[in-house]
Amino acid sequence: MGEHLDLTISVVPLTGGGYFAALDVPAQKVSRMAVEVTVRGDSVLLYMSGVGSYYAARFDAAKQELSGTWTQAGIKSEVLLRYSPMPTLMKPGTRLAPLYREEDVVFKNPASRLNLGGTLTLPTGPGPFPAVVLVSDLGMQDRDGTVGDYRLMASLADHLSRHGVAVLRYDDRGVGKSGGNTATATTAALVSDVQTALNFLRSRLEVNISRIGVVGHGEGANVALLTAGQPLPPAFVVSLAGYGLTGEQTLLQQKVAQMRAQKVDPILIRATYERQRTMYDVICHTSRPQALSIVSNMLRQEEPNLDPSAAQLAATQLLTPWQRYFLTFDPIAELDQVHCPVLLLSGTDDWEAPAELHQTALEKELKSINHNITAKRLPGVNHLFQPAKTDWTLMDGEMKPLLSPSAAGVIQDWITGFSKK
Repeated sequence: MGEHLDLTISVVPLTGGGYFAALDVPAQKVSRMAVEVTVRGDSVLLYMSGVGSYYAARFDAAKQELSGTWTQAGIKSEVLLRYSPMPTLMKPGTRLAPLYREEDVVFKNPASRLNLGGTLTLPTGPGPFPAVVLVSDLGMQDRDGTVGDYRLMASLADHLSRHGVAVLRYDDRGVGKSGGNTATATTAALVSDVQTALNFLRSRLEVNISRIGVVGHGEGANVALLTAGQPLPPAFVVSLAGYGLTGEQTLLQQKVAQMRAQKVDPILIRATYERQRTMYDVICHTSRPQALSIVSNMLRQEEPNLDPSAAQLAATQLLTPWQRYFLTFDPIAELDQVHCPVLLLSGTDDWEAPAELHQTALEKELKSINHNITAKRLPGVNHLFQPAKTDWTLMDGEMKPLLSPSAAGVIQDWITGFSKK
């Protein structure tokens, strides 16, 4: 229509033979819009349902160009796309320039008298924006939620901030720039970290104070729900694979699922289950000195060649304040205090927190006292919210995990839709 716009379509091959693609038009603030790709020989069809457009083109392999017709609202325009490698494919550690501001921050938890280090990402523009705090799953995790080459929290923060949501993610206690010790912090104690993070966001002019929520993963989802039952709660909670069984039931179920995946003999699985359950009962119902002695003895009986000092060290790691608390933690017990909107999201390929066990329990309890509950299960998505491996990116001949586009889309749509209301 007489205008000229620069646009980029990023195309990444998937291991299943298809493609993942996204559209960016900086001048119109279009960022990472999903693109459907159909390829037949040298014919390429790109469909952008978000703007009702499609681009039919032919690929010139010699010139590395796509030339064709862009159709939108009945108007057709000739468009030429020239190929250039994405920075992430050229040099490890590089990335496309984000369409948001990124800031390293430190905020103090006065209840625990420790500092927490994190990253705040803010969409471009004056705001105020809806905002979320990201809370990680079990164990010691950095602010990005790094597992190998995959960074769940960083990927989620990137997606949300590109779509108008401010995001604060932080290192767990004792990790990175955060003080304290995760092993000594119970699930309940971690609530004060989230409350401190929420108050930090409330102090920022760029953030809409009435639209600040918490997105928690695994145990982090339970921490988010506990926070929602406290004074000055978040405006909403997103539970990503939150646990609905007690801590003991959760850890036992995870152990059994892991052994079944390894095709261990069912008789051995049953024996391991009973031994593990007995050990957890000892940890929960005896004094720490007694539990240390008994658990150490059980470990040596299980592995006769285990050195006594190594058994003592392993027993000590099983008797941390976090472990003793988590075993008896019932995530259902305090849900009657949660009155804010909640999105429960799980994947059908999650063996660490199967939706039929965990999400079903959370949904049943929450819906009995709160009518503003949305529950969804995403086909093919695992506990880390990755899609099936056939949909992973293929870079330099290697499969690279990514955040499930469907999961990212559901979270974004629910948060932004709630914020508009």
